[in-house]
Amino acid sequence: MKIIADENMPYVDALFGDLGEIEYVNGRTLSAVQVQDADVLLVRSVTKVNAALIEQAHKLKFVGSATIGTDHVDVDYLVERNIFFTNAPGCNAKAVGEYAFIAMLELAQRLGGSLAGKVVGIVGAGNTGTAAANCLQAYGLKVLLCDPIKAEQGDTREFVSLDTLIEHADIISLHVPITKQGEHKTWYLFDDTRLNQLKPNTWLLNCCRGEVIDNRALIKFKQQRDDIKLVLDVWEGEPNPMAELVALAEFATPHIAGYSLEGKARGTFILYQKWCELLGLPVDKSLASLLPTFQFNQIVSQGDLTESQLLKLSRLVYDLRDDDVTFRGCFATTAGFDLMRKNHTYRREYSAISLTQSTQTLSDDGINQSMLSALGFN
Repeated sequence: MKIIADENMPYVDALFGDLGEIEYVNGRTLSAVQVQDADVLLVRSVTKVNAALIEQAHKLKFVGSATIGTDHVDVDYLVERNIFFTNAPGCNAKAVGEYAFIAMLELAQRLGGSLAGKVVGIVGAGNTGTAAANCLQAYGLKVLLCDPIKAEQGDTREFVSLDTLIEHADIISLHVPITKQGEHKTWYLFDDTRLNQLKPNTWLLNCCRGEVIDNRALIKFKQQRDDIKLVLDVWEGEPNPMAELVALAEFATPHIAGYSLEGKARGTFILYQKWCELLGLPVDKSLASLLPTFQFNQIVSQGDLTESQLLKLSRLVYDLRDDDVTFRGCFATTAGFDLMRKNHTYRREYSAISLTQSTQTLSDDGINQSMLSALGFN
């Protein structure tokens, strides 16, 4: 059995190694010739899985994408070919949620203020949007959710319109899939008109798809509105972001908001589980066995933390500043953008740290043990 796998997908050997012969490929440049004799194809979002790629892959039985989104896969064509497909919804939700939260902590410190007391609008209340909302609510912030599709489906959470969210939110974080048609399409959801609705000093974060914001309109808008602060992990035209926009962002990264070791492992593990299910094989490996022990796996908490101390603790699992500096030095080439993604292996999630409480009595103020637990620390 031949398994073609994206070279950036971790733990493929550990999970699929005894199920077939594995060949690693560059997911962005993968060709039809490379997959024509594949039985299994494991991809990420950079690979367009469509008829042009797999029409001649007559042995192909399984396509797995270690991603939340499916906009890079022609699902209808796979159904027509009777090829089983699965993605990995929720695999990196915690990573994306923590990325957004940590970015807000970083931005608050950079601007000499506090995140406390801010109203945060979450556009898109699926897995990643919910994970971000959970972090923010654990920290005691008011969160506004906008997701008309979820509302129409009967989700019992309270939702507001996008106009209401823009009117009241101090911070807006985007977590929607990319859709180009329909009443609730998200392609250029934030166009010139919407951008100009932002109230003064709004922070705008995009952790989903670059084209949710009209990047050219954003450049023009930001050049006129320096009060608006940007955190951008995704870019129109990836892997070639517009240099003018990178320069205008407070923090910039190469589509790695979900790139925690835990998130990557979950993505590959979900595909492994589905493949075993399809073959009728037992799942004889565990997710926990894949992850290395974290160097800061246990920390003694001495009592309540300030926001600055919470940020320092957060930097143990992920220091956004490092990625921002690295990205600005390498984004100008396709190779640089993708190489940074490929080599991004150090980041962990809050759950990698176990906090041991000292005997010191906690007060009702500050960031206490229960809040840290709600954020995801063990």
